[in-house]
Amino acid sequence: MTATKLIELAARRFGADPRQLKPADDMFETLGIDSFQAADLMTEVELEFDVEIPDYELQGIKTFQALADKIDARR
Repeated sequence: MTATKLIELAARRFGADPRQLKPADDMFETLGIDSFQAADLMTEVELEFDVEIPDYELQGIKTFQALADKIDARR
């Protein structure tokens, strides 16, 4: 559920088709974003999911599912 909501949020933010995105997709490659855009996305994610995730916990997170798992762990 979290991964689906995350995909919808990211797709809306970057103008992608959420039906083309899968939880195992690399967010950077699939959305064509860089680290600055990812930081903007994280601001929206933290507001949407009411979580705060420190930057150091996001290192190495590349897939929608990995980020969804991190969000779920912080709730």
